[in-house]
Amino acid sequence: MKNFSGKVLFLDRNDINTDEIIPARYLTEITKEALRPFLLEDLTLPGFDVSKDIKDNAVVITRENFGCGSSREHAPWALEVNGIHVVIAESYARIFRQNMYNCGMFAIELPKEKIDYIFETYAGMETTVSVDIDRNLLLFEATSKSDSIDFSVGEFDKTLVKEGGWVGYADKNY
Repeated sequence: MKNFSGKVLFLDRNDINTDEIIPARYLTEITKEALRPFLLEDLTLPGFDVSKDIKDNAVVITRENFGCGSSREHAPWALEVNGIHVVIAESYARIFRQNMYNCGMFAIELPKEKIDYIFETYAGMETTVSVDIDRNLLLFEATSKSDSIDFSVGEFDKTLVKEGGWVGYADKNY
């Protein structure tokens, strides 16, 4: 099973699309590993520095409609190959969300109020999050603060995560 904990990259913007996650000019690459250096290369966000901000982060927290745009699975692959296996947002584009689960990764949806609280409390601090899969809890830790926040996920999506995605699930069940 993948690691579902680590340092947080806060991306405080709605509608981050798949071309910003992995620009279309790199879709000719034939391995996931080849996508690694290009994650979020075209993202425009005040204070975001792609050369510094991705390194060592394992969780992305963002706003609504993350992964809008095309339905390519390269966007989750680019996150995965960079060690990011959890994205927490208000909402996702439907196909992006399912591609995350199909790859054995978490696309956790939280209500706007919880996302606002997380940004107000933790953005700007070095923050780590751990996902307690069995109890449906996000465990937040920063220098002077900690929280647990509940989330819900469908049982089949949780099974896909535990099995490492569709391939792992199919290997075990078919």
